[in-house]
Amino acid sequence: MNELELTGRARTHIVELDHPRCVLHAGVVTSFLAMRDAAAATGIDLVAASSFRDFDRQLFLWNRKWSGEQPLLDRRGLVIDPATLDDARRVDAILCWSAIPGGSRHHWGSDVDVIDAAAMPDGYKVQLVPAEYAADGVFGKLAAWLDGNMMRFGFYRPYASAGCGAGIEPWHLSYWPVSSAALESLSLPVLRAAVASSEMLGKAQVLERLPEIYTRFVLAVDRPSPLDTQGSNGSRAGGQVGWSGATGRSAE
Repeated sequence: MNELELTGRARTHIVELDHPRCVLHAGVVTSFLAMRDAAAATGIDLVAASSFRDFDRQLFLWNRKWSGEQPLLDRRGLVIDPATLDDARRVDAILCWSAIPGGSRHHWGSDVDVIDAAAMPDGYKVQLVPAEYAADGVFGKLAAWLDGNMMRFGFYRPYASAGCGAGIEPWHLSYWPVSSAALESLSLPVLRAAVASSEMLGKAQVLERLPEIYTRFVLAVDRPSPLDTQGSNGSRAGGQVGWSGATGRSAE
């Protein structure tokens, strides 16, 4: 991916699907559909609640949270009173659940937030909170199935542990063969250029802290274990993918 694609300012790397309706990197589509078909065999209707998200959409979400138009949540999912936050703490609160524009993995088309449409009662409003993916949650069956099967198709959870800068997101899947290469390419100067040219609220605070934000919230993600990434150099067999040869890094 080039610098514009990496930061969500171009769409030349993605394709739009009608069924299920989502937007993904061209290199992700086959494996995502194969995973969806496998889930369907167990009664799960695996669909995307969110897939590719461009820079402008990420900027819109960031600015709504900064201005107080959209609630800020702590790591437990509880609403924070924005009046209690200075600028530095406001940045931290937003970053708990939202990436900075230019720094979202959703820009790459490799990452997708998934739900089970078959499990939702009529009128159900998806929240994308951990409780929904607990064993007794509405998407508990989906979460358990993903635990045992997603890696067969090249997917893993980049926000699975408390060691990540962001909150734990059991709904967020990443396609390792594409996202690992994207993470290698998204350098601090590339991210800085994207942020500096934007109309982001709180931009001065973000730019001042950008090396820290880049390390804590862009680089500090979970990655598959070495055993999970061994395979057949990215070759597909029956919709499944081997991961050897994919390069990636995590924060030290």
